[in-house]
Amino acid sequence: MALPFLTKTAHVSAPFITTFLLVHLSAPTLANVGGSSLSSQTMLLGREYYQGSLSEPLLVLGPLTVHALSGILKRLLSPPNRPPRRITHLLSITGYASLFLFLPIHFLTHRQYPTLESAPIYSVGPSELDYEFVKTGLQTWPIRSSLLYGGLILSTAVHFVDGMTIIWNTWLKEVANASWKRNTRTTRMILGIGAIAFPTLLGLYTIAKEPVMTFASMASRYRAVFMSSFIYRI
Repeated sequence: MALPFLTKTAHVSAPFITTFLLVHLSAPTLANVGGSSLSSQTMLLGREYYQGSLSEPLLVLGPLTVHALSGILKRLLSPPNRPPRRITHLLSITGYASLFLFLPIHFLTHRQYPTLESAPIYSVGPSELDYEFVKTGLQTWPIRSSLLYGGLILSTAVHFVDGMTIIWNTWLKEVANASWKRNTRTTRMILGIGAIAFPTLLGLYTIAKEPVMTFASMASRYRAVFMSSFIYRI
């Protein structure tokens, strides 16, 4: 009984994560239209949805935790006659890469470390933490930041495509047989990366090419936030 329940919890949590991603990734994507200024405005609006005292744990952190734990427990509890998905499958690789590498670094540098009150960060407030922060990171550590942003976005896009295919085939078999399954996995992957990853990465590239439009003192605080992570100190 445990495995079907874990499967359902993983599937039920996925739409919440997808909604968050659509809101969150719309900000860098819109840089292709209006630069970092529009990205910052969009991000500040999006935070009203996913960064409230109740909305963040209920709509973001909770579903992410449920989704991750469900997948891990399914792998641990699967009997020998029903082995779990291969660890080398793209769905597994991208899921664990996001969970144990890209997502913790991203959360700490963009959510946790900016709240530190000690010098020289002095608790960067939500209104101060806009896409000038992202721009500073991309320009100060271009290779590192590009790899981290790119890895997170590509892993998320690939995991989304494979995961949504499984959910679609599980709950909407008739519709899937009529339309979704007519596309090969390669085609679905190309469409997913083209619709999710490419415009987001292109938006980040656009942001990185802009001049930093913030005070030197604020840029120094931004760099201190990044330097709080060992990834940016090595």
